[in-house]
Amino acid sequence: MEPDGSAGLARTAALKLSEMGERTKQLGSAMHEPERQRRVILVIVCVALFLDNMLYMVIVPIVPDYLADLESKQAVHIHGNSSTNPGASNREKLDMEIGVLFASKAILQLLVNPLSGTFIDRVGYDIPLLIGLLVMFVSTCIFAFADNYWTLFVARSLQGLGSAFADTAGIAMIADKYPEEAERSRALGVALAFISFGSLVAPPFGGILYEFAGKRVPFIVLACVCLADGVLLLTVIKPFSNRTRENMPVGTPIYRLMIDPYIAVVAGALTVCNIPLAFLEPTISNWMESTMNASKWEMGLVWLPAFLPHVLGVYLTVRLAAKYPDLQWFYGALGMVIIGASSCTVAACKNFVQLIFPLCGICFGIALVDTALLPTLAFLVDVRHVSVYGSVYAIADISYSVAYAMGPVIAGQIVHSMGFLQLNLGMGLVNVLYAPALLLLRYVCQVKPSASERNVLLEEGPTGLYDSIKLEERKLKRKGLCSTTITAACPVDENGFFERSKSSSSEDSSGPEYT
Repeated sequence: MEPDGSAGLARTAALKLSEMGERTKQLGSAMHEPERQRRVILVIVCVALFLDNMLYMVIVPIVPDYLADLESKQAVHIHGNSSTNPGASNREKLDMEIGVLFASKAILQLLVNPLSGTFIDRVGYDIPLLIGLLVMFVSTCIFAFADNYWTLFVARSLQGLGSAFADTAGIAMIADKYPEEAERSRALGVALAFISFGSLVAPPFGGILYEFAGKRVPFIVLACVCLADGVLLLTVIKPFSNRTRENMPVGTPIYRLMIDPYIAVVAGALTVCNIPLAFLEPTISNWMESTMNASKWEMGLVWLPAFLPHVLGVYLTVRLAAKYPDLQWFYGALGMVIIGASSCTVAACKNFVQLIFPLCGICFGIALVDTALLPTLAFLVDVRHVSVYGSVYAIADISYSVAYAMGPVIAGQIVHSMGFLQLNLGMGLVNVLYAPALLLLRYVCQVKPSASERNVLLEEGPTGLYDSIKLEERKLKRKGLCSTTITAACPVDENGFFERSKSSSSEDSSGPEYT
């Protein structure tokens, strides 16, 4: 028979275990609340987008210097020449290698996006996001330990593969979880702020750690953050136990979305507005060095002040879109005019301080265009196609990739053959001339005040089964509960996600599209 003291300790331990179990259950039930889970999903996606853009830009101050060191070591080994200044032919070869390396991510991302968008539409958003994070983790580890050009090339290309899944799935997941237009614009605005922060803070982050800690440390830090985000995704969303994908409606094929004139106009605007940024990143450092004798720290920090105007542009567009939702097309057109005017003034700058202002104008304009048009893509899918967002945001990712694939390869050739001034004037003119094309969206944007209820283009309200179910789903998602009277139309899985019914799924696959 147990002594009284031992029995008391056993009872105390059992009570504590019971209390811990209750708290775990309470935490689990809290995580099933749609509103709280949406916020956690937003955090996971924002970290993934931040990491992707950090990985894209962190190599800017590292790779050129590292490859130059590799070239000099090879010259010493082969010719016994200790000179660190390569000849003109070697310099041109090195510039070409750097340009191809920088562009390889965007090129592979461009090729994979049509497949990743279709895959996301078929299986849902969470598993592709996890795949993207895992590929990004592997590519970052390879980058950390790569010691030759071709290993760096493989690592950079793998980053493009991971981005094609992570970026598209993340943005599509935000659009899906925030069906209300104002909430969706706000959530996508937060995601864009993280994208901007990752792009602009990466060069100084990489340059400082590379100089004081070596090449491996920046990539190891980013790999650890990537791994932590993947673990959080597995813990909170539990992608392999989520059954919502079994009842997902069949999304519109990507080729049909591409020929939609409204979506095509938005995609073109996203490409054109990012051309100045994509073309200046590989060329502006050499121009600063040759024209204003800029130091290394000035070349590394020239983009950092532009973060504040970008965030300001996101904030203003979200606030204006909430108040005047029918003017989204105008915010995008205004952003393109600002980008064009700012780009035309870059070559006139004589020093570092002057250069900051047009670069801030470019980033401010890009914020206006992206924040206005990314939610518009989801809205166009809602009212003209089936509300599945993988393919439409794959088109958005293709638009970005086109600009960033051309930039490192074409921009340098334009500067050598025509000049830096002509490059900037051409980019500015293209943006200003494209802005009127967004007038095509003005009639579509006028129906935005009631866009969240899916019957915006139906004069007599929802008449079909698909539209009725979608209207009820949206109302219930907004309330965060599921009525017992329409449980069949809106079941909830063990993770707290709303499932579409099989009847609505079958209607979606063959239901009408509204034009």
